[in-house]
Amino acid sequence: MPTSSLRTAPLPIEGAADPTASLPILHGVPTAAVTAAAVTAHGDGLDEELRRGLRYGRPATLLPYTRQDRYDRRRSPRELPSVVLENELLTATFLPGYGGRLWSLVHRPTGRELLHRNPVLQPANLALRDAWLAGGVEWNLGTTGHWPLTCEPLHAARVTAPDGTPVLRMFAFERLRRLVLRIDAWLPASSPALYVHVEVHNPSGREAPVYWWSNTAVPQTPDTRVVAPADHAFHFDYRSDLRRLAFPHREGADHSYPGRAAHAADHFLDLPPDERRWIAALDADGAGLVQTSTARLRGRKVFCWGTSPGGRHWQEWLSGPDRPYLEIQAGLARTQLEHLPMPAGATWSWTEAYGLLQVDPRAVHGSWQQARKAAAEALDLLLPPAELDRAQAAATAFGEPEEMLTEGQGWAALEIEAGRLPASALLPFGHPGPEQRPWQGLLATGALPVSDPPATPVTGERWRALLEESTGRGAADWHSLYHLGLVRLADGEPGPAREAWLRSLADRRTPWVLRALAHLAEDPQTAADLLAEAHELRPDLMELGIETLDALLRADRPAAALTLIGALPHPVRDHGRIRLAEATAAFTLGDHELVRRLLAEGIRVDNMREGEVSLDALWRAVHPDRPVPPDYDFRMSED
Repeated sequence: MPTSSLRTAPLPIEGAADPTASLPILHGVPTAAVTAAAVTAHGDGLDEELRRGLRYGRPATLLPYTRQDRYDRRRSPRELPSVVLENELLTATFLPGYGGRLWSLVHRPTGRELLHRNPVLQPANLALRDAWLAGGVEWNLGTTGHWPLTCEPLHAARVTAPDGTPVLRMFAFERLRRLVLRIDAWLPASSPALYVHVEVHNPSGREAPVYWWSNTAVPQTPDTRVVAPADHAFHFDYRSDLRRLAFPHREGADHSYPGRAAHAADHFLDLPPDERRWIAALDADGAGLVQTSTARLRGRKVFCWGTSPGGRHWQEWLSGPDRPYLEIQAGLARTQLEHLPMPAGATWSWTEAYGLLQVDPRAVHGSWQQARKAAAEALDLLLPPAELDRAQAAATAFGEPEEMLTEGQGWAALEIEAGRLPASALLPFGHPGPEQRPWQGLLATGALPVSDPPATPVTGERWRALLEESTGRGAADWHSLYHLGLVRLADGEPGPAREAWLRSLADRRTPWVLRALAHLAEDPQTAADLLAEAHELRPDLMELGIETLDALLRADRPAAALTLIGALPHPVRDHGRIRLAEATAAFTLGDHELVRRLLAEGIRVDNMREGEVSLDALWRAVHPDRPVPPDYDFRMSED
């Protein structure tokens, strides 16, 4: 008898400890901003709609979020809470504690894993807040990049559909854009596809820039071909501007085989408006994962790391040896450099489906038109468009949760208390927790309790109004003024933010405010001076020390950087970022021998940034006649 089930289960894995948060993120999304500016000025084949999306919606800051940069690469056996949906054909495993990620999708008759199921849980610096995990399907809401909740817990609950099918509901409040996210996932009995219904709601009275991409990691071989209904793509290779080009054949290469690409690249496929929305990654035998959706999810993308030493190193850094993967992705816009305007009070929804597609391999690996036609026909047989439309309609009837499975953060509950979010039985956000308690105090008494370190930041009209009122009474303290500056900065007002921070500094000189003023400093010397004082006040705070070293190096003060490093205790000096700063300062001062010694001893930067080339650049500078060792090669493109 056909069945469908939902259960919770521990997921055993070799994993690093969960990342924890440190300092507020004062900057915006600089990489996307620079790229978008270049594209707007120089890109080829870009229509006005796309140019408008490139110019729109980039946030001035990532507040209220804090960096998740406290993690390492020491792994040990762990068990992660997971939720499993299963029917006769598929087993889907979700990790609500990591942004609701779909970690595994197994085709039961063949035992085939359809996703890149990472054998390790290893944070790395690829997300907006730093920490990110490779593998599975990641849901991304907010702004260009891996979303702020990718390593945070979502609320998860059991729901039962009217026909008795169990449904996993995951939900959250995304604080940068102030949007409510609801994800319903279910596996009907005998269904060859997992359904995922996504609903995004803008509860505010203002238009909100919206970004959504579902990023699916799948195994990669040289014969894996990515097929989708497009003949052109917007191409970005991390070296030049975004351009609209023919896809897949260009310059003597077939770019639908990502496993044969030398370097990392993004291809945003330009699907014609009248085409069904889908993308598939099919192996040498013509089989692999297909993702399809209702029409609102317009964009499709292929990402690969490339087969160069740097690309191979990145894959091993994220997943261990011999686990190459590529990503097929789906989004609201045509590219990930765009945002769409979501009207005040609006709700957008769509339904996605994931399953095993099997196509005649002769067609898959024939001409592009043959591959497109054969894959489209196989998809229509596997999952007719009407089935997806029925799933979209069915999701509107899913009712209230019957059982909470995991608890997320308390920020939505706080916003409900503040009157900025409506309470809903469909999304039981629970109660505020310890992080929200100071802000409950501000709501109850009109005064924010003083704490050092400061309370976790908030943003939004209601909180700004309360802080403006409480600090305008003449008895303002440094803590309230610090947070007032943060909300002003988040609103794109650096001048008023500086004014609040100067008032805070007059009440008490704290490292938090000195750091914030350094962010707004107009010259590198002033920024370095402010951060140096902040470091003197909290020499035990590793992240602040690293920022201070970076500021001293930007200010061309390598000797001061080495003096600061020399005063650190040896366990701190062994941190990868500290050793990298020491090598950089030594190189600037011409002490190449010290640089060679540090590199020979080993410099491992656990949160090496995507696109960062600091280590390989140092190596090549002091060893111009020797190849870059694999452990130091993080290059994503040619020199």
